[in-house]
Amino acid sequence: MSARDVINLQQKLNAVKEHWRPHVVAELNGQEVKVVKLLGEFPWHHHDDVDELFIGWRGTFRMEFRDRSVSIGPGQCLVVPRGVEHRPVADQEAEILLFEPAGVRNTGNILDDRFTAPSPVHI
Repeated sequence: MSARDVINLQQKLNAVKEHWRPHVVAELNGQEVKVVKLLGEFPWHHHDDVDELFIGWRGTFRMEFRDRSVSIGPGQCLVVPRGVEHRPVADQEAEILLFEPAGVRNTGNILDDRFTAPSPVHI
């Protein structure tokens, strides 16, 4: 992909077949822009050294923290600061954009056979 290529985010999301598996659609300044489909509960985790930006694209999901829960819908975003334990939950399928530094493990401080994504997939 060159710097002049337009990225059709919905087309990229349509190509994603698995829930909880981030797919990289762009990179800039050491950051990756990822598309992800959510369904169900993700494990509790945190990222020691990175903030994450979640942007709702389609559907609604909530970000649970130990002391509260926040609902995010299309066109809304939330920054989860480094070190803050959280888990996204989607009662129905939701599609999101995720911005985070390149190389960040999706499950942060934990390894989980079901949820930890393998090496980044670029689509």
